[in-house]
Amino acid sequence: MKTIAAVTLALLVASPVLARAESWTAYRIPQSGTSVDIPISIFTEQAGEPDGYGRKFRTPDGAADLTVQAVAREQGISPAAFLAAKQPPAGIVYKRIAQNFFVVSSIRHDKIWYDRCNFTSRYVHCVLINYPAAEKRRWDAIVTRISQSLSGG
Repeated sequence: MKTIAAVTLALLVASPVLARAESWTAYRIPQSGTSVDIPISIFTEQAGEPDGYGRKFRTPDGAADLTVQAVAREQGISPAAFLAAKQPPAGIVYKRIAQNFFVVSSIRHDKIWYDRCNFTSRYVHCVLINYPAAEKRRWDAIVTRISQSLSGG
């Protein structure tokens, strides 16, 4: 029993997420006016560019990633229609669709995926986050802050 506890503790200490989100910065996409707070103490690696405008980030071990993205909004497309066109996987655990945003989340391959998109007249501003499902409690506050800080110009 002590061995299991010691191994569990060692794994928890080694987790990059336990480094807590001590340093945050506002990441901005100048072309679209998108702005979002990101924990630069967690997402330390740049991982490319998404469609449209923005940047992809990941943790040093690749266990979690964050995409900040803005795409031009098709005239009149609703959040529900935009989401449907993306063909999200079956089995969504959480879905909320409103007049000017949507949030969806589920679990796939032992990872939680969380997508939020806010709609302005010209752009769809999104954050897409994937992180280990086993670390959900540790990520809750981080995901909440990222999601609540997302805004568009």
